[in-house]
Amino acid sequence: MVNAVIALHITVCFAIVIVVLLQRGKGAEVGAVFGGSSQTVFGASGAGGALFKLTWTFAAVFFMTSLYLAYASTQHLSGSIFEGHNLLPKNSSASTSATPVLPATARPVIPAAPAAPAGLPK
Repeated sequence: MVNAVIALHITVCFAIVIVVLLQRGKGAEVGAVFGGSSQTVFGASGAGGALFKLTWTFAAVFFMTSLYLAYASTQHLSGSIFEGHNLLPKNSSASTSATPVLPATARPVIPAAPAAPAGLPK
């Protein structure tokens, strides 16, 4: 059902663009491209009434499909993505410390002091 409404929504989007471009403007119209002014393409009365009603019809359908798609998108949420998942692993041992414990064989290496340059006085 949602896929059908998405297809209708996209079709109505393109239809609105086409119908708005075909309407009578103050300057040169798109209808003039088809061989004359917009009044001769759509008849003696012009395209004002029919295209105006068609624009409002497409706008109403666009509004309704937008509302439906907004409602349908909220129905797919099931809660938090962290719900039911532990962020920290549970430790089975009773003793836990805040500092990491180093292995017994690991000793920190302390670098030796740098040697004094040979050419400088002491």
